[in-house]
Amino acid sequence: MSEGRLWGGRFGATSTKAFDRLNASLPVDRRLWPEDVQGSRAHARMLAEQGIIGEDDAQLIDGGLVRIADELGSGDFVFAPGDEDIHTAVERRLTELVGDAGRRLHTARSRNDQVITDTLMYLRGRAAEQVELLREMAEALLSQAEGHVDSLVPGYTHGQRAQPVRFAHHLLAYVWMLNRDRRRLAVVVEACEECPLGSGALAGVGFPVDRASVAAALGFARPSPNSIDAVGSRDALVDYLHFAAQLGVHLSRLGGEIVVWASEEYGFLELDDGFSSGSSMLPQKKNPDAAELARAKSARLTADLGGLLGVLAGLPLAYNKDLQEDKEFLFDASDTVELLLPAMAGTVATARFRADRMGAAADGGALAAIDLADHLVREGWPFRKAHEAVGALVRSCLERGTSLAAVGDSELEAAGLGGLELPELSPEASVESKAVPGGTSRARVLDQLDAARAAVASW
Repeated sequence: MSEGRLWGGRFGATSTKAFDRLNASLPVDRRLWPEDVQGSRAHARMLAEQGIIGEDDAQLIDGGLVRIADELGSGDFVFAPGDEDIHTAVERRLTELVGDAGRRLHTARSRNDQVITDTLMYLRGRAAEQVELLREMAEALLSQAEGHVDSLVPGYTHGQRAQPVRFAHHLLAYVWMLNRDRRRLAVVVEACEECPLGSGALAGVGFPVDRASVAAALGFARPSPNSIDAVGSRDALVDYLHFAAQLGVHLSRLGGEIVVWASEEYGFLELDDGFSSGSSMLPQKKNPDAAELARAKSARLTADLGGLLGVLAGLPLAYNKDLQEDKEFLFDASDTVELLLPAMAGTVATARFRADRMGAAADGGALAAIDLADHLVREGWPFRKAHEAVGALVRSCLERGTSLAAVGDSELEAAGLGGLELPELSPEASVESKAVPGGTSRARVLDQLDAARAAVASW
């Protein structure tokens, strides 16, 4: 038989080392020990309250689990070669400490409902911690936005200068992205409200367990309604990985912009030394490594989401060993999120944005072309005719090396705009003309700042 295995009685020979190496998940799931001990203590108390095990056994189990938690927390716990996973390790050690009472713990429980319960508890805790990390990221953006309400910068489409915008407006775009990320994280917490314990291997258990009391003791809102779904579903993990992947994309976009803004060609910002690195060869370099890593980590986070979805697709109900892979993706994503958010929040909070360089880039050229076209429309021109005329004027300016604001009568005449009195075509006039909700006028940006502050405060 497979000596010391929880499932060894069925087998007449020991498992091979090659199989054991493939089958074991302890190197990954050992971090679930706090949830595993907490869940086991609640399960044992319920078994005693329901008369399924004796009170003396329950007290021995609880004392043994407290000691195991101390050993695991201090690093004194000694894992054995036969420990497949954290659940096996805890039960094995419990039996060493309290004998047959430890062998009663797994009554009315399967590792199938045990592992997903532990994982949901873990995920719930990490999600709560990450709300605060999201808040710190949003606060860094809000603080910089408040200081740059009157700083103008080119807004870009297709990598080309398009229209001037307030830099606060640009930064606030990322705050609203994070606000949607926060809502996605709230969905994750909601998906962790149902307690799988009591589902057994897949069909429920044959003892009069009190699932509601265990659920309440472990912080769940209620027991799961379907035992097959409870042990076979990983929807909460998918929801989290969706959150992490989308957050990663948002931080990657911000990182990409920071890399560009920090270049000498742009010079829009100077990064703090504490969030930069140098070159091992080139003494003059100051590299935006945190932003570059944020740009790259999105691929890892989207791969984690795709990986778990790939495991789940086509998987028959209920539990299958394939599901052991779920924690690889979950733990990698949660660790990555907790690396990224503090680094990016610090990068933004300590950056020195150069309003002079941004303003110079927003001034002159043809960024006010749409403002001139809009002026013609207000004078009665059809928009398409105005667009064509202003386009011709821009072409003339490019050929002569002048800006729209400096065109003369000859250029206006050539574009069919002879006798036109030009409106103010400054960047300031351009942003102020966008007074619609969500626009770039000063009043609207201040309104938006208030709304963004309120949204983040509600997290």
